[in-house]
This record gives sequence, structure tokens and C-alpha cells, in this order.
Amino acid sequence: MQHDEVIWQVIRHNHCSFMAKIETGIFCRNPYNVTGICNRSSCPLANSRYATIREHDGVFYLYMKTIERAHMPNKLWERVKLPRNYEKALEIIDKHLMFWPKLLVHKTKQRLTKMTQMRIRMRKLALKTREKIMTTPRKEKKREARREEKAEKAAVLERSIETELLERLKKGVYGDIYNYPVDKYNEILDKEVMKDAVSEDEEEPEIEYVEGYEELEEEDMEDFGDLAISNMDGDNVGDDLNDEETVAVESKRGRKDSARKLEKDEHGAKSKKKVKVLVEVEHEDANERQTAVL
Repeated sequence: MQHDEVIWQVIRHNHCSFMAKIETGIFCRNPYNVTGICNRSSCPLANSRYATIREHDGVFYLYMKTIERAHMPNKLWERVKLPRNYEKALEIIDKHLMFWPKLLVHKTKQRLTKMTQMRIRMRKLALKTREKIMTTPRKEKKREARREEKAEKAAVLERSIETELLERLKKGVYGDIYNYPVDKYNEILDKEVMKDAVSEDEEEPEIEYVEGYEELEEEDMEDFGDLAISNMDGDNVGDDLNDEETVAVESKRGRKDSARKLEKDEHGAKSKKKVKVLVEVEHEDANERQTAVL
């Protein structure tokens, strides 16, 4: 049989695992407590007829307990899902708790109101952007800093040992004492060669100084020589020889010039030497004619 008064006397005066005594009062940690206060009317253990509101995954449920199911602990509580609409939820509570004590119905509706307000407040806070305060683990930071220092020292020591061993191997200090892997050794040497090549490529190019005027080509010099010869021939022969001789000399010079141009086109570089020979012949002809006139 269910004896509510006996249960309450035992819980209140002896021991209750859900009781929490603080300076402001005595509270109850039981999730089915409708008010959260430890008293006779709000205790879910000392009342065989009880009702409350609970939440599961954002959905509110009306829980009800009756004395007829006290002998079946697995079916002790009966629950009804409440809609999200506040007014419809109140109507369902009135329908299922029509003949229950008015104080319990009032406390149940009051719990539903507070939970609905809490849900609205949570939605507003979720939409706001708030700063998140994080604690700084000082011990972990100090530990990581010490580990980093040790790792840096170990890395420097390993590099210095590696460079020293490589230098000794290059110099042949060990000789054939150690059977080190030749592939790894050649790979490291290739890496050093690549580093040297990259450093050479990155160096700035040297500055070179060049003369302002380039040397004149042979063809340009020959043109200047032809002009000088033509001037000399025109001045000397025009004064001393007759008109017929000057015409013959000019025609002969024209034939030589045409022959020289053809030879340049056909033979390329060899024509330069031939032009020089023709120029010498012209010099000789001009000297002979001057002597003949004298």
C-alpha cells in the first residue's frame, strides 16, 4: 500500500538523496519536482498523485502519476506531448488535469510558462553575437615552451654533428672504417651542389664596360678608299689628258665597278680581296698615264 505521510516523514527527517540544503533554503534535485523546492506538496516521492512538465530535445511533455500504477514502476508515469503553441498546451493541461487538485494544476501551468519563457530567451541569445571567454591553460603553455626549447637545441646539435661528419667524410679522415650507405652520401652531396648552383644563380650579374664606337668594317673602309681614288683620278687626269682619254678612263672605271659589284654578290667574302686588287690596278694605271703625259 502507498503511505504518503510515512514516506514524507522518513525523507524529511532522516535522509533524502535529492535534498540540497543551502543558505537561502532547502531545494530538491529530483527532475520530476514541479517547483524545485523541498516541501510536502511539491515532493514527487511523497505524493501518489502527481503531475509535472519535462523537456526532451526541445519538446515539452506533461507527466502524470496515479496511485493505480504504483505497483508497476515501469509504467508509473504517463506522458502527453504538448504543442508549441502556448494556449493549446494550456488547454491540453486543463483537459488531462480536470479533476486534480487546483494547487497542483496551477503549479504545472506555472512551470510550463517559465519553461516557455526560457525557450524564447535561449533563442534570442543564440541569435546574438557574444564574446566567448576561454581560459588560458598556463601549465600547458609552459610545458610546450620547454619542449620547443629542447627541440630547438637538439635540432641545432644534430645539424652541427651532421655537417662535421660530412666534412670529415669528404676529407677522408675515416677512410674505410665505416660502411655508410653510399646512396645517401651521394644524395646529400648532390643537394649541396644544387644549393651552391642556386646561390650562384642568385648572385648579381657583373657590370662590364664597352667602348663607345665599334670598329669600322672592311666594306666601309673600301668605300672611303674608292672615294679617295676617284677624287685623285679626277683631279690629275682631268687637267692633263684630253677629252677622249678621260671618256675612255671613265668607261673603263665603270666596267671595273660593275664587275666588282657582281663579284661581291656571287662570292661574298672573297670579293673583298678582288676589290682590293682592282683598286691597286687602278692606282698603277693612273701612275702610268701620269708618267706618259709627262
